[in-house]
Parts: sequence; C-alpha cells; structure tokens
Amino acid sequence: MRASRFIILGLLFLLLPVRSFAAAQDDGKESPSIDMQEYLFGHVADSYEWHITNINGKEIAISLPCILIDDGLKVFSFHDHEANGYTLNEEGKLINSQTGKRPLDISVTKNVCGLFIDSILLVLLILLCARWYRKHDVLKEAPTGLAALLEPVIVTIENDVIKDAVGPEYQKFSPYLLTAFFFILINNLMGILPCFPGGANITGNIAVTMAMALFTFLAVNLFGTRHYWKEILWPDVPIFLKAVPIMPVIEIVGMFTKPFSLMIRLFANMLAGHIMLLSTIAVIFLTVKLGPALNGTLSVISVLFGIFLDVLELLVAFIQAYVFTMLSSVFIGLAHPNPETH
Repeated sequence: MRASRFIILGLLFLLLPVRSFAAAQDDGKESPSIDMQEYLFGHVADSYEWHITNINGKEIAISLPCILIDDGLKVFSFHDHEANGYTLNEEGKLINSQTGKRPLDISVTKNVCGLFIDSILLVLLILLCARWYRKHDVLKEAPTGLAALLEPVIVTIENDVIKDAVGPEYQKFSPYLLTAFFFILINNLMGILPCFPGGANITGNIAVTMAMALFTFLAVNLFGTRHYWKEILWPDVPIFLKAVPIMPVIEIVGMFTKPFSLMIRLFANMLAGHIMLLSTIAVIFLTVKLGPALNGTLSVISVLFGIFLDVLELLVAFIQAYVFTMLSSVFIGLAHPNPETH
C-alpha cells in the first residue's frame, strides 16, 4: 500500500512539469520541436517571473517586482520581451534598451523569492519546535509532532558530525552549522517540487553557494587560533621551504580552495540533478516523430527513470546538506587544533 502511494506521488511529481511543457509546446497540428538549450536553462536559470503552467496556450505565471536603480529608482513588472524601456540580454538580465547597459539590479527574482519562502519556512519550523520545548519538560516526556521529527536529526548532526569534527569548542559553532544544514536541506527539497512554491533552483545557483561558502570561510579564519595561523604563515617544515616561501604560499592558497570546493560541490551536484531530470522528461517529446511504438516505449522508460531520479534527488538533497555541514565542521576544526597533539 505504501509502495503504491509512493509510486503515484512520484508520477504526479514527474507529470506536472510534463503537462506544463506539453501545453507550452503543442500547437495542435504538428509535433512539438524542442530547443533543448532554452528548455533546460529556462527551467534552472533565474527569471523575473515565476512560471506556474500553461493552460490552453496561455501562460500562467506570477509577476515579480523588478527593482532597478538607473537614473532613479524604478519598480515595474516584466511580462514580455521588453517593458518600461528595458529588455533581456543573452544572459537573461535586464538591460537598458537604448544604451544597452545594465542598471543596478536589486529585483526580487524567482530565486530571491524562493529564498524568502524557504527562509520563512525554516524559521517557522525552528520556532514551532522550540515552542514545544518551552511548554514541555523533556525529562518527563518524549517529544511529539514536529519536535520528534527534528530532534533526532539535530542531535545526530551535532553529536556525530559537529562535535567530532570541531572539537571541544563545538557549541560555539553549532548554531551556524545546524542552520547551514537545515537551510540547504529545505532549499534542496523545495527545489525538487515541480510547482509553486517549489521549483526554484536555489542551491543550484552559484551565487547562493558562494555566499554560504563565504560564511564558512569567515567562520574558519576569523575565529582561527594562534596555532592555526602559525601553521599557515610559519609551518613546521625545513627552513628553506619557509624562506622561499613555498609552504606559506601553498597554505594561503589552501585557505581559499577549501571554501571554493564547498561552493562548486553543492552548486554542481544540485544543478546536475535538475538537468538530468529535465533531460529525461524531454525524451518523451524528442521521440514523438519516431512513431507511436518507439515513442510509447521510450516514454514509459522515461517516466520510470524519472521517478527513479526523483527518489535519487531526495537522497542527494540530504547528502549534500550533510556533506556541506561535515566539511565546514572539518575546516573549522582544523582552525582550532590542539597544540598538545602537534
């Protein structure tokens, strides 16, 4: 029974974007042709509106506020290829139609709106969980509801990841690391949802992952101990390696490659997952002209493989949040070495 419900849910998740894409492409006369670049990057790229679906050839979308600073503050909604004297360039960014220059753009785009929604959801989850603990004595009763769901995850991440990696001062960094874990997890899970308020490619946006990697970089280097900086600037190696200086340069470069790896790993894995799923769905439409037998067979395979990818994406959502938190904990722990062990 549970398996059948799971399969039905997977089919719905997969067929929602299929239905939207089919409605957008079908002209009622000819087989649809697909511009794969526009199809793939149109779904994963940021935009100035939140596309919902197409009904009878009419696009249903939520208009988001475009906020530009260009000879003053300008606020408007971008519906068509050009609006209020601005158009989109090849990168999908607003530019002045007359000058061709980009203004200072602080618009609430799809990813920004998704960040607001997911951040509010994260705050609500934490506050509702904290509310249960304020009203109950944990020494006398076990957590229930949302608290029972979140407590094992929080305890596992703190005790098995943060505490072991950071060391004795782990409690100082637990709030940030736990926030990073749940923030990534919620954004990953919401990105899998094919319809509003999900579907925004937030953790597949390199600007978001760069900001998170920057927070880890600051946590490591602003709170690093004197021994940590000694190992970077004057490591315990033969004097000629320090005098040249070969090792200090390598260690300083390593300071930046660690957060860079965090940024690329999360961005690349989440973006690749979205593109793989969209590519699988596109097989249904790419094989229409090959005949009903071959198209039908490949469509069934595409749907089944799409469900598998949906399940895999759920697993990846947890793994990537776990890996980012674990590596951040390790990097912070390396900045707080125990001098007695050196």
